[in-house]
Parts: sequence; structure tokens; C-alpha cells
Amino acid sequence: MRVVRSNVGILAAPRPLVDRFGRVARKLRISVTDRCNFRCNFCMPRNPVWLDRNELLTFEEIARLARIFARMGVSRVRLTGGEPLVRRGIEKLVSMLAEVEGIESVSMTTNGYFLEEMAAKLKEAGLRGVTVSLHSLKPERYEEVVGVKGVFEKVVRGIRRAIEVGLWPVKVNVVVTRGCNDDEILDFAELARRTGISVRFIEYMPFDGERLWRPELVVSGEEIVRAIEERYRLEPLEREPGSTSLNYRFADGAQGTIGVITSMTRPFCYDCDRVRLKADGKLVPCLFSNAEYDLKPLLRRGASDEEIEDFIRSAFWNKFEGVESLIRKHQIPTHVRSMYTIGG
Repeated sequence: MRVVRSNVGILAAPRPLVDRFGRVARKLRISVTDRCNFRCNFCMPRNPVWLDRNELLTFEEIARLARIFARMGVSRVRLTGGEPLVRRGIEKLVSMLAEVEGIESVSMTTNGYFLEEMAAKLKEAGLRGVTVSLHSLKPERYEEVVGVKGVFEKVVRGIRRAIEVGLWPVKVNVVVTRGCNDDEILDFAELARRTGISVRFIEYMPFDGERLWRPELVVSGEEIVRAIEERYRLEPLEREPGSTSLNYRFADGAQGTIGVITSMTRPFCYDCDRVRLKADGKLVPCLFSNAEYDLKPLLRRGASDEEIEDFIRSAFWNKFEGVESLIRKHQIPTHVRSMYTIGG
């Protein structure tokens, strides 16, 4: 094992988690539940079958896996669902993860419904940033998309509260679907300029619960940027290695940033640094592959950290090349799983 010298002596450097294409895992996305209080049509089937509660990893099991991943150089954790804030006591898990040596940041993706009440607790527990899914700025349209009436204003208040308590960065995710909300691109750009938050437009992906996805419904990142530049000139920001988004600032110096996540037209599989953990303990190295590796039996039969680490390394080594390889072969990606089971 390689070692590094520091002022406090000789410390072992983590042996990175690497796949067969040389990609190194640095980010872990953890789904804490498959349950959600919304029914977004691009995410969840009409009649979802929930996991039994005893199938979910406990907070202690999640924290243990985070420690093992941190030993392999993973330094950033994002909590997802379903909807992570429907899991009772989630702030306790945030606190546990924030205390793991080697984990530099814990963030969350949420639908924002419970954020107004929870933002301060999450901040106190050690949550850094929060990303809120907000797919329309028109209340009636938004509530049609999420399948629940009377929730738009509460979600907006949740975003405001997150900013007030100092959760940062605050980001808004918008899945853009042709014929649904593609007429609101400029409205969302105005939201970024007005609030200083980052608005990230996501190309529609084939993970919808009703399997309604079709290639012609995808609004490309290039199209999105072009629509914004009809009014505001954008300047590209340097892309962070492993980032899934292309980010821009406003050339006139206005606050806020724009991101486009081009998973369908210009993916960045070649330097992907993510690995995902489902709520039931299954490891998912790639979102676009159906390969899953079950860690729960190891956790519950008393396997050592070293045995679990070896299993993770073996699973991650086999990570799929990515959707980029399908695009090169002119193959249309197919539905792998519904988004609510993995959290994106």
C-alpha cells in the first residue's frame, strides 16, 4: 500500500476503487428509501410495490458501508430516495455520515415537500447542500407532473428555507420533456438569476415508471442552452472531472448558474466517478446497466469490513462502460429500472 508523509507521521493512502476502464469512484449516492409522497410520471409507476421495511438497510449498516467506501477514497455522499425525507430520523443518518473520516461532504436530493420543516435540522446535522426537483414553475402544471394537488407553494417555501438556514449549494433540478415543460426554460433561467441558485436542466431518461419514454421526447442540452442564449449570453465554466453536467454563468455578471445534464446526447461515461447503493443494500455501479450486487447478506451474516471491501471492489471492477457506448453503436437505451428505486 502506498504511503504519504504528513506532519503527524506516516499515513496510509487509500487504495482507490477502480473499474476495468480505469475509472475511479469518488462519489457515493445512497438511496435511503424507495417510498415517495409524490407520483412523478417520469419516475414512478402508477401502482408501485414498496420494499418491506425490514429489507431496508439500517442507518448503522449505511454508515458502516460509508466508512468502507471512504477507506477506498470515496469522499462525497449524496442521499436520495424515493424521497429521502420520508424516512423517519433521516437527520440522524446525516449526522452519522458527516462524522465518517474521509467523507468531505454529505448532500441530498429531495422533492422539497418536507424541506421547510427539516432544513434547519439537516443543516445542524451536517448536511452541506441540497438539490430540489422542481419540474415546472406553473403550479397547476407542476402538480399534474407530481400527481399531488396543493403542494407547489410548500415546495417553493422549502427552497427558500434551505437558502435561509445556509444549506449550500442549493440547486434545482428540472427534467425537461418535450411538449410538457420545454416552454419554461427561460423562466427557470430567470429563477437562477433572481435567487442565485444553480438551475440544472436534465435530459429525459428512460427510467420512467410507466415506460412512456421515447427519444423524440428528449430536449437536448444543446437545445436548452440555445433557448437561454436567445435572451442571455452564457459563458461555460470549467468542467470538474467526473461531473455529469455542463455548467454556465451569465455573461452579464448576474448571479446564479445554469447546468445541463446531457445523459442522452453527450454523456460523460469516460470519467464517471459515481457508484450507487439502493435502499435494500444492492450496489449499482452504473445507472444504465441492470447489474446489481447485494451487500445486505454480507452485512447481516457478520462479514468483516475487509470481506465487504473485496466484494465491492469485485463488483465495481465489472462496471458497465456506460450509455456512451450504446450511443456510439447507434443503439437506443432501453428501460432498466424505475428511477424511484435508485434516486438517480
